[in-house]
Amino acid sequence: MANVAEVGEFDSIQGDFTFDGVAGARTDSFPSADIANGAPLGTDATNRIVLAWADARHGLNHEEALVQYSDNRGQTWLALVNGAESSDRPDFPAIAISPNGTDVYLTYMGFLTTWQSTTSSPRFMQGVVRHASGAFTGWSTLNRGTVGDARGSSANSLTSEFLGDYNSVVATRTFAVATWNDVRNAADCPAIDAWRQSLVDGTPTATPAPGTVCPANFGNSDIFGGP
Repeated sequence: MANVAEVGEFDSIQGDFTFDGVAGARTDSFPSADIANGAPLGTDATNRIVLAWADARHGLNHEEALVQYSDNRGQTWLALVNGAESSDRPDFPAIAISPNGTDVYLTYMGFLTTWQSTTSSPRFMQGVVRHASGAFTGWSTLNRGTVGDARGSSANSLTSEFLGDYNSVVATRTFAVATWNDVRNAADCPAIDAWRQSLVDGTPTATPAPGTVCPANFGNSDIFGGP
């Protein structure tokens, strides 16, 4: 169906590829798909399949949310384009097509800063929702969420950030509902940043106690959504 260039950079602290930097948020280029099946009765189904994934074929910090469609059950694919805004680094895109095939919706986490080699700088991101025709023309942005710093998220172990692969979108004939990871309410904790950097440097310090050294809303990442 497609050749994929995995997004992110390997991070020894995460033990996986991360999208925003060392001790960062894990990432993956797995696909999202939907079909214009004419629900609920199928009478106006076009059976167009739409497919989206995050792709780094142009290199780190030049990621795209590539989208394509098929009208013959996936035998051939057309209109390979970037559905994200050019200023975004899109991660975990999700795609949906209306049951009658006239409208396409795309949501993703839009990172606004490059992959960071230290934990000292902010890692700004926001949820984004986009719309196009069923043939991927006339792209427009329906929503740009409030910007937050991904460093304010955390895995249970505290050693790295955590932003799950929970972005999703569903479409009807007249509107769509999307959900995305959101860190607008999550506060960065400098003590955690310094500790994570000590792990990166190979000179680990004592694990901080977030309840006493961090803002109360450290780790307060959310799932936001809307039409």
